[in-house]
Amino acid sequence: MADNLSRTSTPVFALPDHALVTLEGPDATAFAQAQFANDVAVLPPGQWQWNAWLTPKGRVIAVLALAKLAEDRVWLVLPDHPAGAFAEALRRFVFRRKLKIDVPVDTAVSGGFTAPAVAHGAVLAMDAGTLELDMGGDGGPRTLRLGPAAADDAVQQAAWRAADLRHGLPRLPETQREQWTPQQLALDRLAAYSVKKGCYPGQEIVARTHFLGKAKRALQGFLVDGALDPGAAVRDSERDVGAVVSTAPEGPQTLLLAVLPLDHAGEGLSVEARPLSRAPLLDGLRR
Repeated sequence: MADNLSRTSTPVFALPDHALVTLEGPDATAFAQAQFANDVAVLPPGQWQWNAWLTPKGRVIAVLALAKLAEDRVWLVLPDHPAGAFAEALRRFVFRRKLKIDVPVDTAVSGGFTAPAVAHGAVLAMDAGTLELDMGGDGGPRTLRLGPAAADDAVQQAAWRAADLRHGLPRLPETQREQWTPQQLALDRLAAYSVKKGCYPGQEIVARTHFLGKAKRALQGFLVDGALDPGAAVRDSERDVGAVVSTAPEGPQTLLLAVLPLDHAGEGLSVEARPLSRAPLLDGLRR
C-alpha cells in the first residue's frame, strides 16, 4: 500500500499531528536521562531511540522519538501530544539545570514512504538542511523529516498513522494518556524503556513489573468494520476483556491496537457488537 501511495501522492507530506520539542544546553542529556524511561546517557550522539515519559505511577504520558544530535542537543518528536503543553510540563522539572526547553516554530515534521537519503536504522543524518530519521520496518521504507514545512496530503497522513499501528507503535490520544504501563503498551517491542538505568518517574513500578513477571496484559492488533474511537471496550462474549488504545482508518475498516490479557487467544472478540479480526504486528521498528 505504501509503495503505491508514494508513486501517486505527495512524496513528502506534512505530519500535523506530530510536534517537536528541543532540549538544548549543557544539561540536556542529563535532564532527559532523569525524566524519560529509556537510557539516554548510553545513546551515542548522532543516533535516536524510542522513549517514553511516565507518571510517578508508571503510566505512559507520551511515546516519543528522542534524537540525540549532541550531548547538549536533544530533540523530541511527539505524535499526538501538543508541543506547548508538553514543553511547559517538562519545564517544571528543570530547577537549576543549564537547559533551555523550546518549541521551534521554524522546524516542521513531515514524512515520506521512501527510504532516507542518508539516515539508516538508529543513525540520524542531515540531508539538504533536513534532519532524517529512518522509520522503516517490515512494512516498507519510511522517512521522518525535521525541517521545512511540507504540503498536506490526507491520504498519506492516514497511511502513515496506519503504518505506525501496524508496527505496534501506540498513538495515544488525550483519553489514553496516563492509562497504561510501558509493558501493557508492549513498548519492549520498540526498546522504548530501560529496567537497568537509574531513577526516572515510574521506574520502580516498571522494574518491579519486569523482574517479578507481573505484566498480565499487552498490546495486540485487530481490524473492525466501520469507524471506531479509542477507549471502546473489547468484549469476549458477555464480558469486557480489554480496551482500544489507538485507531487508524484503513479503507472501510478501522485498524486498532487494544490492550488484552496475555493469555487470551484473541479469538471470538468484538467491539461495539462488531467482530474483530487479527492484524498481527509487524517488526522492524525497534531502534
